[in-house]
Amino acid sequence: MNTYTFPAQDAHLSRTHLLDLMAFVAKQQVAVTFDIKYAGLDNFTGRQIYAEPRAFLMDAAAYALLDVARDLAVQGYGLHIFDAYRPWHVTAYFWQHFPDSHLYLADPADGSRHNRGCAVDLTLYDLKTGHEVEMPSAYDEFNEKSHLNYAGGSATQNHARAILQTAMLTHDFSPHPHEWWHFDYMGWENFAVRDDSFDQLDALL
Repeated sequence: MNTYTFPAQDAHLSRTHLLDLMAFVAKQQVAVTFDIKYAGLDNFTGRQIYAEPRAFLMDAAAYALLDVARDLAVQGYGLHIFDAYRPWHVTAYFWQHFPDSHLYLADPADGSRHNRGCAVDLTLYDLKTGHEVEMPSAYDEFNEKSHLNYAGGSATQNHARAILQTAMLTHDFSPHPHEWWHFDYMGWENFAVRDDSFDQLDALL
């Protein structure tokens, strides 16, 4: 069985100031909901990874998400969040146990943008119905349907993907080429990989 060592990091890298995203959003008048997939069984592993549904995000990225949500509300959409900060040991677990999905997973030798608190996984929901908007693939459907350049979806699905991408790009998030749901906040490379548990993050708030 492979074991992984926490990555060596440059001393100049900063530790992100992470906000409890659920608590933060609850204080705002924005259309943002949560379904933290790794806190249940409905994820690509089929296993519960997090002990409880929590979401933490870099403070600047959290404020940018508010602007995204306000822009989308005018178009009749809200944001539905699947995951945000992810402890490094979870990245190592994914890499070790799911080698066939490495195209879609971060190498623990480098750590992921999620480990820095600078990435968020999300989709759109319809403000009128409360239902998720249909995209070309499901969340964590690791195949070509999840790629940004996949043209095989319906016109409605591809349009919804474009709406989400445009809104996120407008507020300094960049999309992952293989995952339409994954967005990184600008400057992520300036921040350190972390392995803090959610309880440890709570203690820092």
